[in-house]
Amino acid sequence: MTEIEIGKGKRGRRAYSFDDIAVVPSRRTRDPEEVSTGWQIDAYHFELPVMAAPMDSVVSPQTAITFGQLGGLPVLDLEGLWTRYETPEPLLAEIAGLDPANATMRMREIYEEPINPDLITMRLKEIREAGITVAGALSPQRTQEHWKTVVDAGVDLFVIRGTTVSAEHVSGKAEPLNLKRFIYELDVPVIVGGAGTYTAALHLMRTGAAGVLVGFGGGAAHTTRQTLGIHAPMASAVADVAAARRDYMDESGGRYVHVIADGGMGSSGDLVKAVACGADAVMLGAALARASDAPGRGFHWGSEAHHHDLPRGERVEVGTVGTLQEILTGPGRGADGTTNLMGALRRAMATTGYSDLKEFQRVEVVVAPYQRS
Repeated sequence: MTEIEIGKGKRGRRAYSFDDIAVVPSRRTRDPEEVSTGWQIDAYHFELPVMAAPMDSVVSPQTAITFGQLGGLPVLDLEGLWTRYETPEPLLAEIAGLDPANATMRMREIYEEPINPDLITMRLKEIREAGITVAGALSPQRTQEHWKTVVDAGVDLFVIRGTTVSAEHVSGKAEPLNLKRFIYELDVPVIVGGAGTYTAALHLMRTGAAGVLVGFGGGAAHTTRQTLGIHAPMASAVADVAAARRDYMDESGGRYVHVIADGGMGSSGDLVKAVACGADAVMLGAALARASDAPGRGFHWGSEAHHHDLPRGERVEVGTVGTLQEILTGPGRGADGTTNLMGALRRAMATTGYSDLKEFQRVEVVVAPYQRS
């Protein structure tokens, strides 16, 4: 790809966000009822290609159960309030009511409570007993400390999620997490990320991960671009990682690693374009935090919002647009792409003539920037 001259001493590649591209209709259409949105990772099949982001404003044990019953894959944050406090509901209500000027400092205080391994076991057991596929997330920094508790609790899918995760972390202070050895020795499938480039994703695939999360600080509650100057426009990032998946399949003799877009998808149209760029599924945060039954009560935040040293996120007000069911499967309440996400995906696939997600990854796209109103 042609690079653009930024100045005489620096060149850069043009990258695209979901706002910059659009899906192109084809010569064939089909009925939306004949479209399949199901996907499978390892031995686990899901009717909806959606993972609920491991964020306290999105996933509680109860919303995890509801989300799983609707056909998605919920991921509980195992470093969140539900594993620090036996009764976190009053604290969730307090966070929702904080004055913006004091929110970061107070959230830091709330999240200083140590993680309780017994609560990890209890929360995962609660989800498992409801008959839901159990997925829990830890940051790379906490994985070595708590992974055995998580596995012993009977987790089905293990998610290692950070702003960025590499297969080669260098540290002179402590023994870094060896992902390749860790994943090889673990008895459960591991989804790891985020990755924003072809090379980073290819190295993560070589560790044996079942799935790679694509994204780098691009969500509604992140301020990574402002604080660190780092950003990965999602359309280009997903397409790059999909190319890494293709090349890794050739390299490994056919091993398929799932690509999961994580961040930068505020509407159903963004979700559609993520799949069109090569994603097998998406991980949603703010889009699900808008549910009236979400634990964030109309607010959304991630772990970066209460970082003890350098916050790279904030608590944002996203409001409410409907129940979790209405957001996922409808009926839609408006024409802004915030409800009936799966109905929109089905309609887009039907309009372009594709019957399943892997076929839809081959749909034609064009560069067609537009400004959101």
